[in-house]
Amino acid sequence: MAETITKCLNEWNATIEALGQGKQSILIRKYGTNVTDFLLYPTVSYALKDDYLDSFQEDYKDFVKNNTYPNKKDSKLEVKYYAKVEKVVEKSSSRIGTLNNYHIWTRDHVKSYLGNSKAQIWILRVYELDEPQYLTRTRGMKYANVDKEISIENLKPVLSDDDFEKIIKGI
Repeated sequence: MAETITKCLNEWNATIEALGQGKQSILIRKYGTNVTDFLLYPTVSYALKDDYLDSFQEDYKDFVKNNTYPNKKDSKLEVKYYAKVEKVVEKSSSRIGTLNNYHIWTRDHVKSYLGNSKAQIWILRVYELDEPQYLTRTRGMKYANVDKEISIENLKPVLSDDDFEKIIKGI
């Protein structure tokens, strides 16, 4: 494992917090990835839609409201988590309902996002950074780079090894 990293994945802040607090362990994508580790960089464009809360399961709506926006200092956003892609599993979009316990989105949101594409399920092992960092990033739709090297030594996994193993077996 490299000692520092600048690569980041752009993701909704509420989803990042769900990952960082152990409420979620997967990302559902239309594409696989050859990037195996990255910082989780918060985005908020989804929150500009009036109905954005409709994308999340009922049980998580308060959580999402409380985590819609990342902490910000000037134009820099707070980055708190680092993730490793442990595995990517392909599932047909009709079988996606079996994963509802592993994420905070509604089935309808996932279906509308996927369309007819097969789902690429990224199983992530998420770690808390030693200290949160306020960072800016380069432009990039999926991935970008943050403006300074971030140490990824002495990271603490969000979930215990046992809890993470149960998730992998469940998926």
